[in-house]
Amino acid sequence: MKWSFVSSLTLILLLLLVNIAHADHDKVYVAIDHAPPYSVITDEGDVSGLIIDILTQLQPYAERGYKIEPVPCPFSRCLRMLIQGEVDVLGGLIRTPKRDNLIRFVTPAYMALPSSFVFYAKQSSSIVVNNYADLKNKRIAVMRGGVYFTKFNEDRSLNKVAVPSERVAVDLLLKGRVDLVIAVEDTAEVAMSVLEQPASKLKKVAYRYTNTIYGHMAFSKAFAKTTVAKQLMQGMVDIAQQGTLDKVIAPYHLPAIPKRLLPESP
Repeated sequence: MKWSFVSSLTLILLLLLVNIAHADHDKVYVAIDHAPPYSVITDEGDVSGLIIDILTQLQPYAERGYKIEPVPCPFSRCLRMLIQGEVDVLGGLIRTPKRDNLIRFVTPAYMALPSSFVFYAKQSSSIVVNNYADLKNKRIAVMRGGVYFTKFNEDRSLNKVAVPSERVAVDLLLKGRVDLVIAVEDTAEVAMSVLEQPASKLKKVAYRYTNTIYGHMAFSKAFAKTTVAKQLMQGMVDIAQQGTLDKVIAPYHLPAIPKRLLPESP
């Protein structure tokens, strides 16, 4: 009983400290999932990545300044924590009407990939997918909490197997526990290379959905109302217009932000 009481008291104190930090916003809590090369969590718990680089670049725009506090988590938990206001920021999110009701997206997007959603099968499999209808009755690994293209997102007839990461999805595919993995072609192949996964044992099926894929930074609704969040949103516009954002994303082999995404200068 004594241990339980002390543990409960400790938890309450920690929550109070987090709430105080949120009130001041001398710290900005950033959810980070392990998705190399765009975000990396080492075995020692060290965190790095593009969203950290962007927030570091934006620090001068906050009048009172802030410390970046990374919060490592699987993607689905990161998103849930953002929606619940337990963290302030999450990066690399595709914008959807449903998500617009839950969180605040920051514009412009910092990832604009003229890429495709592709489906990977095991190289040795006989699976053929020439069109969307061929996805029926296939076990398709999807990122838990992730979104793709509208038709696929809303299709409840498909057998979607939620997994915590693309790495797990590929591992399940190689073990024959799923038939297909859906992913963004450009980022998936970079990630497989970084993670040293045997991409040679995979094949892309014929069907693909091609479009420009946008990745945004997003704030929790509570954080978005704060002064520092508003300063960061303006800073994001400024560094994009100045070309600074292009320099920040360049080491990640991402294309420059399309001019049509930038608001006109006053």
